Amino acid sequence: MEKKKDTQKIYAAFAGKTKQELFELFHASANGLTEEQIERSRENYGENAISYGKKTPFIVEILKAYITPFTLVLIALGIISFITEYVLAAPGDKDLFGVAIIFTMVIVSGTMTLIQSVRSNQAAEKLKSLVKVTAAVKRNGKYTEIPMEEIVCGDLVRLSAGDMIPADMRLLSAKDLFISQAALTGESYPVEKHAKVCEDDQQSETSYENLVFMGSNVISGSAEGIIVSVGNETLFGHVAETLSEKPIQSSFELGIHKTSMLLIKFMSLMAPAVIVINGLTKGDWLEAFLFGLSVAVGLTPEMLPMIVTTNLVKGASVMAKKGTVIKNLNAIQNFGAIDVLCTDKTGTLTQDKIILEYHMDCEGNEDDRVLRHAYLNSYYQTGLKNLLDVAIIDEATETLDTDKINYQKVDEIPFDFERRRMSVVVADPAGKTQMITKGAIEEMLNISKFIDLGGTVTPLTKERKEAVLAKVQSLNEDGLRVIGVAQKTNPSVVGEFSVKDESDMVLIGYLAFLDPPKETTKQALKALKEHGVAVKVLTGDNELVTRSVCRQVGLEINELVTGEKISEMSDHELAQVAEDHEVFVKLNPQQKARLTTALRKNGHTVGFLGDGINDAPAMKVADIGISVDTAVDIAKESADVILLEKDLTILERGLLSGRETFGNIMKYIKATASSNFGNMFSVLIASMFLPFLPMLPLQLLFLNLIYDVSCISLPWDRMDKEYLDEPKKWNASSIGKFMVYFGPTSSIFDITTYLLMYFVICPAVVGGSFHTLDSSQQVIFIALFHAGWFVESLWTQTLVLHALRTPKVPFIQSNATFAMFVITTLGIIVGSVLPFTSFGAELGLMPLPGNYWLWLFATVIAYLALVTAVKKIYIRRFQELL
Repeated sequence: MEKKKDTQKIYAAFAGKTKQELFELFHASANGLTEEQIERSRENYGENAISYGKKTPFIVEILKAYITPFTLVLIALGIISFITEYVLAAPGDKDLFGVAIIFTMVIVSGTMTLIQSVRSNQAAEKLKSLVKVTAAVKRNGKYTEIPMEEIVCGDLVRLSAGDMIPADMRLLSAKDLFISQAALTGESYPVEKHAKVCEDDQQSETSYENLVFMGSNVISGSAEGIIVSVGNETLFGHVAETLSEKPIQSSFELGIHKTSMLLIKFMSLMAPAVIVINGLTKGDWLEAFLFGLSVAVGLTPEMLPMIVTTNLVKGASVMAKKGTVIKNLNAIQNFGAIDVLCTDKTGTLTQDKIILEYHMDCEGNEDDRVLRHAYLNSYYQTGLKNLLDVAIIDEATETLDTDKINYQKVDEIPFDFERRRMSVVVADPAGKTQMITKGAIEEMLNISKFIDLGGTVTPLTKERKEAVLAKVQSLNEDGLRVIGVAQKTNPSVVGEFSVKDESDMVLIGYLAFLDPPKETTKQALKALKEHGVAVKVLTGDNELVTRSVCRQVGLEINELVTGEKISEMSDHELAQVAEDHEVFVKLNPQQKARLTTALRKNGHTVGFLGDGINDAPAMKVADIGISVDTAVDIAKESADVILLEKDLTILERGLLSGRETFGNIMKYIKATASSNFGNMFSVLIASMFLPFLPMLPLQLLFLNLIYDVSCISLPWDRMDKEYLDEPKKWNASSIGKFMVYFGPTSSIFDITTYLLMYFVICPAVVGGSFHTLDSSQQVIFIALFHAGWFVESLWTQTLVLHALRTPKVPFIQSNATFAMFVITTLGIIVGSVLPFTSFGAELGLMPLPGNYWLWLFATVIAYLALVTAVKKIYIRRFQELL
């Protein structure tokens, strides 16, 4: 509470200071800061970056990598081994080789985890650096765009529609400035801000009309202000400090967590049973405890976070190369799951460059006077210049001698989505002032009282309105977008101009723009449809223009739904309309958001592609907000995915990469879950009937290490084309079904291995059944048995990755990538050669006879054949594999 009071006092002081007092406080001036002042300010007030909790020190990263359940058990085994084999051993029998093996495994496992962690962090930072949000800052007398994190206290910042507020600011000037403070206050409606000194105490910091805050964004209007707080010292920074350091988990993260907990629960039930059974049957409780502990660690998915992160980073890197930047790695799964894509029309279906085809008077004749007025409006407005403004300025620069157009800007009334128009007031050298307004033709007719026909100003009658609308409709049917231009000479006003001054205007003409479709759009829409993604067009444009564009790009539409109709619908009615229609026109930002929400409630995973301030609300409520690198700040900030080029083809490629990444993650999760589930039964059964441990603790851990190293190849694998053809949603229940089907399948061959080794191969090699042998022969029998199960487990557990990675027949109909094939093969070779080495002897293994390998090949072939058959049954029942 005390900190809250202190914060209020600080902001109250900023609100009550004059412009000059603020300059003196921050050693600033009207020309902005110098390089020396910038450095001094950064030293005094800090960086403009929010730290959500303390950054993890590198030493902590090292400790996290080297101290895991896996390594802790290894360390415990190492300590016990050191005591039994060195401290308590006779002088001639002291041996540290086993201890060295154990701690080498600790180093290898920890180093592997640390390297992946560092690489993941570096890749994530690199992806973030690809997309920069900038602000217009005045330094050394000039405004330049700089990254927000480089802003310091005392900087002068210029704001316009669509901008994010880069840090806490005290306004020095403002014009019709409306700010959304929803991130701070939760209030959805924008608030108006002014630049006047405010000396009255307010209930909250956000109530001060001359202060704007980081985390807010400009809805409309323009302003200039001075930065008063940066980074953690901003109001947003203080709010961030009160939040839990644990971020909100996505459905994907929750699914991963649930899977881990499911495996851990199985382990926590089975490991004690293994300890008790082995303790009772073998009589060595210490050995039984260590084996049970090793089983627990072997069944714990300690590599799951690393494998998942590596997959996501690899997927994000591939997507970035294809022009799709992922801001949040966990968004990849949702990106691949998109089954409905909502998109604006302009710049997505159509080209990013709009062409001004006609500038006509009200009778339909080409008229440079109309172009000149439109140019003055577009040139002098300080809000967000859209593609129409750019087209007007380009055409005027080519057609008119713009250097001789000598006017002084007096004022402006910024654009907003309710009025759908904007105005500027200019004065010529003789002192004559004009208000020039341009906007949607319906809005222009509403505010115009007169019409200019052939240079004569006459009343705008109903008949003349209908004539204008008929001409506009004709142009719309040709696919042209039309806006009106009106003016008023010597408008009288007291103080600043406002919306109410946009009245009694003279309509002087209109502008017709060509917004041609992209050549790639038709093919991209077809590809998205083939990949299970329905495209819905949500645009602010009118029905005729939208219908023309949709027809050109191959979108079949019968009925279009207007924003006016949507405003009259209940949420229940809208849910059905959103499902049944593909194109929605004349929408405002709130209606776009309503449609997006309705589709989500219908069970769809919705992506929204937009680049304007009017798209931000819909992007925030979509499962995945998608924007482009050239978008306004608020759109980029709202997005989970940034396209480096606004093209549906780029999006489609990124979407497929997202599905591939998700598929590779599911391979590891499902294969590991089913293998672990099967191994639990195998170990339990072996423990019940064998007079010795089925595998030594160190052997089990080493087997687990080789398998985990092989799994690192999964991020570089490919997915079958058929898998990529449909959206993929997270389904936690499918993992349990997968375990039940494929876990026992692996147990069958573990049990046959036990039987063959115990009753056939080991007696044949050693010279009798286990109970007929002396103690030295029993040691050989046990080592041979361990070697046989070690190699069989490694082969089946590794090769099943190839079988379960595809619904098809492995190695025949579908092959893994070369990288995965090489790494898994190397893992099998290492495990197979191990019993023949001195290192293997130290692990308690011994060379296997030739007839074992014949049986092993037969077992592997039978296992893969059975898995393939079970796959068909599983797919027939559940309609999917991964």
